[in-house]
Amino acid sequence: MPLATLNLNGETLQLTPEGAAFRPACRTLVVADLHFEKGSAIAARTRRLAPPYDTMATLERLKRLMRRLQPNRVVALGDSFHDLNGPNRLSPQALRGICSLTEAVDWIWIEGNHDPLPPKTVGGHGAAEITIGALVLRHIPATGLATGEIAGHLHPKASVQTGVRTISGFCYVTDGHRLLLPAFGAYTGGLDVHDPEIRGRFRKGSRVFLLGRDRLYNFPFSVLTSRVAGVRV
Repeated sequence: MPLATLNLNGETLQLTPEGAAFRPACRTLVVADLHFEKGSAIAARTRRLAPPYDTMATLERLKRLMRRLQPNRVVALGDSFHDLNGPNRLSPQALRGICSLTEAVDWIWIEGNHDPLPPKTVGGHGAAEITIGALVLRHIPATGLATGEIAGHLHPKASVQTGVRTISGFCYVTDGHRLLLPAFGAYTGGLDVHDPEIRGRFRKGSRVFLLGRDRLYNFPFSVLTSRVAGVRV
């Protein structure tokens, strides 16, 4: 799959159609908001059967991406588990799958609001945030402008009117100074990029990279359709 190249605060990044950022200089792969075990959390909360396939679906996408890019380090930008009890609900297969990834590379779990404590059973190590070159990686984007920041948490989505229909999907948002990643998890919702929580954090001239099946679509904010903000969970 083709990658989009982005200069962020003087650092070269590659953006993937799956929704991950890759820094070739140190072979670091960054993903946000995996939300493992969201399906089982919904089932427990509502007492209704939710398809329990989200963790394995997310894992398979991540495995394929890692095989293709061969990173030395993976940084998961928080909310990797949907709640604190998520690691305890993992199936044996899912637990083995996560451990196989954390054992293969230097794996860093950034603390999220859903999972402030890094799980001890799945390998890797935790951090509140980390700095890589001129970049700062954290879960919740700072209020206002933040140079060199890569964050998740807000699950950005964008809509574009093509003339025939409106296309909506998950996206990256960037103004060349900071980068907001889309949620990587299979069951995650989204928040429209026109919502003040997102729009207010970016300078004029911002762009989005809309995720397609096998490529990214690059649009300026000026052509995006304003939609009702989605529910970010």
